[in-house]
Amino acid sequence: MTIQQNPSIEEYTKRIGVSQRKLPADLVIKNGKIINVYTLEIISADIAIADGYIAAIGENYEGLQVIDADGCFLSPSFIDGHIHIESTNLTPSEFAKAVLPHGVTTIITDPHEIANVLGKKGIEYMLNNAEGLPMDIFYVLPSSVPATSFEHAGALLKAEDLKPFYDHPSVIGLAEVMDYPAVMNADSDMLHKIKDAAHYSGLIDGHLAGLSTNEINGYLSVGIRNDHECTTAAEALERVRLGMRVMIRQGSGSKNLPALLEAVNEKNASRFSFCTDDKHIDELIEEGSINHCVKEAIALGLDPLTAYQMGTLNAAQVYQLHDRGAISPGMKADILVVSDLEKVDIKTVIKDGKVIAHNSALIKEWPHTTSGLEGCVESVNMKPITVTDLKIKPEEAIANIIEIIPNQIVTRHTKSTVPTDSEGYFLPSAEQDLQKLVVAERHHARGTLGACIVKGFNLTPDSAIASTVAHDSHNIIAAGTSDEAIMKAIDWLNDHQGGFAVVKDGKVIGAMELRLAGLMSIKPMKEAAAEMETIQHALKVVSPSASFHLFSILSFLALPVIPALKLTDIGLFNVRTFSHIKV
Repeated sequence: MTIQQNPSIEEYTKRIGVSQRKLPADLVIKNGKIINVYTLEIISADIAIADGYIAAIGENYEGLQVIDADGCFLSPSFIDGHIHIESTNLTPSEFAKAVLPHGVTTIITDPHEIANVLGKKGIEYMLNNAEGLPMDIFYVLPSSVPATSFEHAGALLKAEDLKPFYDHPSVIGLAEVMDYPAVMNADSDMLHKIKDAAHYSGLIDGHLAGLSTNEINGYLSVGIRNDHECTTAAEALERVRLGMRVMIRQGSGSKNLPALLEAVNEKNASRFSFCTDDKHIDELIEEGSINHCVKEAIALGLDPLTAYQMGTLNAAQVYQLHDRGAISPGMKADILVVSDLEKVDIKTVIKDGKVIAHNSALIKEWPHTTSGLEGCVESVNMKPITVTDLKIKPEEAIANIIEIIPNQIVTRHTKSTVPTDSEGYFLPSAEQDLQKLVVAERHHARGTLGACIVKGFNLTPDSAIASTVAHDSHNIIAAGTSDEAIMKAIDWLNDHQGGFAVVKDGKVIGAMELRLAGLMSIKPMKEAAAEMETIQHALKVVSPSASFHLFSILSFLALPVIPALKLTDIGLFNVRTFSHIKV
């Protein structure tokens, strides 16, 4: 299925009349320099708009309303090709308030975070909450709930559970296929999910973290033709040469843009676009999303027009959104007035032919809503644990350690001797930058708990951080330099039905409630942002030297489809061998 507009005969007639100057346009934008993302050139012309679509480009068009661009650049608005709204800690309706002023008017989102907690009910909430927004939010259905069989999530979604959602007009495909063993082993349910997506839309997202050429061939053979998990230029080029499209990710946890930009050249740039994947509310409000990708790419030396093409047209083409991504007759009138091309300084945002934001602020905000939360806000159901449950006794002198790579969600598998007490239990060490990492099941009171050793958080003595955001099963995850601090943080999360907690010297010094599935705030965007600011101050106290987003990195240490070592509620997991190993 190709996503297309379905105008009436009257709308067609009006557009033709406007294009031939027989009827006045609803809106004409004059004196602007149009960024032509087809030919990568700048064109001076008027843009005539009728019923939310571009009717014509040319000279001397008359309109009921006129915007004088005053020599500014006119760009198609930006498209985020892959994002999990839940990871912004905002509901869809509040998320839109954060990104629209930054010129992002279309996103493709995968609700697998909330689906791993609440199943079908979570997907329904996301679809319903996004209705009526001045933003186009397209959904791809979670393919891997849970991500693997080596952990406990809150729900299980089979092909038969997903199939009815394809009837929803906002659902356009199948989300990132993370369970690559299921693909390689031709698992029946996974192939049914892929087959259903092929029947309804043909759009299937990839997730090829660390896969070999042979495994990439396997993904392509079943119609999976994009990937956002590249971390090196060599990986990106391999996928493009085999026929894939690559989305360059620049979010809070993974900042892959500098490395991947080395793979982009004038011959292959059409195969690259941008995405954020996971981005926290504070960074989202401060710097935006795809606008920031475009700005960073230009600063790193990419041709500005190519950068705009990657943030607009290329992203639209990944998802066959043929009615957007360029300034052209017949396209949606989603247009940005940009005063500085290289700094991506956005003066005005136009969505469907209407000005919705100016000078970094919405013209009119829609009301905050808490409707639809029934059954979605009591998701922490954890079997009680004690400090004794957190103890780790390495069975060998050399321990397996998860080592963090700053600003990356991949990790290193390192081995070393570690400090222990008189009984042989691991002792976290601030001096050696060795912390205890814990993942505890929090959905159905199963009582499963995994613990291991992690290096790289640089936490100070008697401190801990904990969260109910732990991709993708979203159990409770905590890291700390003392068992007492870890328990204090976990208890806060349990008492408040989810969120972030920062503990120092026996006190909770920063916290944020995420009552919606333990993932999202139910408060308005500005209030949630203020709470996140307090969290950031607290994180500076417990890890003054950190050069990365601590909670973002922490959340991915539980994702057992990203190399090399991760931790699930069952134990330490080697992603290379797809098996649990001893500490």
